[in-house]
Parts: sequence; structure tokens; C-alpha cells
Amino acid sequence: MLPTSSMIPVEEARDRILAYFSRLQPERKPLLEALGQVLAQDITAPFDIPPLDNTAMDGYAVRAADTAGASEANPVELRVIADLAAGYVLQTPVGPGEAVRIMTGAPVPPGADAIVPFEETDEALRGIDQAPARPGIVRILKAAKPGANIRYRGEDIRKEATVIPAGRVLRPSEVGVLASIGLTHVDVIRRPIVAILSTGDEITPPGQPLLPGRIYDANAYSVAALVRKYGGIPRILGIARDTVQDLTAKIHQGLDADMLVTSAGVSRGDFDVVKDVLAREGSIDFWTVRMRPGKPLAFGAFTAPDGRKVPHLGLPGNPVSSMVSFELFGRPAIFTMLGRSDWQRPTIRAISRDHVRNPDGRRFYARCIVSQSPDGRWYADLTGPQGSGMLTSMSAANALAVIPEDIPAANPGDEIECIMLDWEHAP
Repeated sequence: MLPTSSMIPVEEARDRILAYFSRLQPERKPLLEALGQVLAQDITAPFDIPPLDNTAMDGYAVRAADTAGASEANPVELRVIADLAAGYVLQTPVGPGEAVRIMTGAPVPPGADAIVPFEETDEALRGIDQAPARPGIVRILKAAKPGANIRYRGEDIRKEATVIPAGRVLRPSEVGVLASIGLTHVDVIRRPIVAILSTGDEITPPGQPLLPGRIYDANAYSVAALVRKYGGIPRILGIARDTVQDLTAKIHQGLDADMLVTSAGVSRGDFDVVKDVLAREGSIDFWTVRMRPGKPLAFGAFTAPDGRKVPHLGLPGNPVSSMVSFELFGRPAIFTMLGRSDWQRPTIRAISRDHVRNPDGRRFYARCIVSQSPDGRWYADLTGPQGSGMLTSMSAANALAVIPEDIPAANPGDEIECIMLDWEHAP
């Protein structure tokens, strides 16, 4: 066993990894395609939103003073001079004793300073297609205050104001705001391309016959799914066999990417050749981290033909180790390239319902299900056996329970820190 003193802490490993990464260049994208990316520049408004005072409800545009004292017992009668739909403008002013029948979103005609909704007029008392008591007359059943049900020009966005600042992640609401000021394209930080390479003679691509002693390649697909989920563009390179020649050739195929991720080949086995190739073709920063699962983690950089340094994250071969390692180190790297600083996962304190053993002085990330009891307290239940080859322990989890290096075990009833992976699976 490698002594823990030669391993580096998780935080140091992450800091050293992130030192290799920076925000990528901007690209111009159609609005919908830019969803989830980071805005590269401030967006200012070319005009007011709304561009004119408009009505927030279907009703009647009136002069509020004309409705003073109106009630159901003593309605005020106004003469209807026009019927105004959204998308049209009425130039004729509303004079004393007059009203304009108006639909939601239509500009408020000049002279009017309030909207009386249909529900507060005799129109609400009529049957379908029933004419008013007198043609061209509406009865107001409740007095209106000045400004009632009016959305004023510029109350949402002022001309030349910063609508969305650079650095904001574009969510559906931001996309809607950008569309509201007439934009069809926007400059965003481009998504990083992450090349993914599996290694090992025992690995078989899904869809091919499985020979004795072989296993299907889960790592490439789980890591590619994580890359896509976190905003990157995954590019699966296939499988490299356990020879320096084949691995070198496959790695060279990925050197046009922004990051290269390999799985397996970074421990102390006779055929674990990734470290050897990395040392020959590039540089090694470190290759063991004081964590469980995921101790044999290699990190360094390859030199691309154009002279670029391509960071390389060498994940362990066990599928749980691979996913946990990528969650802790690959996700922050992708977020950094995207121009995002919010890579820290939310954490909560939960009460353990299980005995969680931590035998060897490493930080243990146990797969668990965090749920909230009716009394409001949070509880953590292990997903079952915690072997690093048991990928179902990840698929059942919505969190990682963190057992610190100096804690030999967490007992039932102990409060533990949990990194939330998926809030959708928590009540």
C-alpha cells in the first residue's frame, strides 16, 4: 500500500488541477443553442421594455376621476368610443365621461390613467354575446385609482441599462429577456471539448460480443455523460490497448481537445502504462490523492502539435472511482473553462443512519441517499455496499457523505457532511 504521507490532499489536488485551466474564448451562438453557457459581454437595452404604457388586464381604459364613487348600487356610466386590441395604437384621446374597451397588452390611449377590469363593469354581468343595456355605454361598478392595472413604459427595462451582465449563465429566463430586446444571437464562452479515452485489454465497447474475462466500457459513457451534463462537449476516442504504442497513438488523437480524460492505467500494475506515456509525451504534476475511492489519480499535461498544453486527467479504472474523481476534479475544470465560478456543490449536514467505516486515513466519499424527515431533519442512508466497482451505488445515490481523513468511522446518529449531487432525488 502506498503510504498516505506520499498522497496529496483533495483540496491541493483540485487547486493544482485548476491552475492549468482558464476561461475559453467567446463564440457567437443562436439564443436557444446558448442555453446553459456563460454570457461573454454585457447586454444593454436598445429601448424601453415595455416600449409604451400598456394594460395589464382586459377591461376599459378610463380617466380615474370619472369613476369616483362608482359602486354596484350606484354605477357610473361611460361612453365607449373605441375597441382596442393588443398590437394596435389609438391616437384619439379619452375625454371626460369616455372609455375605451381594451385588451391585455394594448397601449393605453392618451388621456386614460387607469384600467377598469371587465369584472368591475356590467360586462361581467352579461351573458355570452349579450349586448349592453344601452349601445356604446359601459357601467363601472367600482371606482378606479390612478395607475390601476397599467404597466408603465420602461418599468421592466430602461433603455441603455445593462439587462444581463457578462458572466451570467443563460437560463430560460435570460433567453426570454434577450429575445424581448430583439436579439437572435449572443456571444457566450464556448463549451470545452473533452476527449475521453478508455484503456485496458479487458475493455469491450458496448454492442460487441463479450468474451470471457472482458468487461464492457462503462467509464467512457459515464464520464461522457458527466461532461455533457456539466456543459462540455464529450468526444469518445475509443479504447487503447495496454501497450505504449497503442496508447500513444490514441492520446495523439485527442490532443486537439481542451482536456483529455483517460480511465485506468494509473495505478502500480505491470500494464498500467498511462503514467509512462504521460511522462514521456508530457509532464506529470501528481498521481495519488488522499481520498477513497479515487486514490490513483494522475494529472499532468501533453503537448499538442501546435504547442498548446493539453491538460490530462487520468482517472482510476474502477467505475465508481472514475465518477467520484471526475465529480471532484473534472467538474470544476469544466466550469472554469466555461467561465463559471460556481462549481462548488451545495452541502448539508445530515444524520447518518449507518455505520460508515473509514479504515485507512483517507477522505472517504460514501454514496448515500439524503432525505428529509417530517420533522425537518435530514438523514443519510448508504446506498448499499461501497465497493469502488459497484456502479449501482452511484446510480442510487443523490449525495456523497464525506468522512474526513482523521475520522475512523461515522456511527448511526452522527451528523455528517453530505455533498448534494442531485436535489431532484431529495424530498
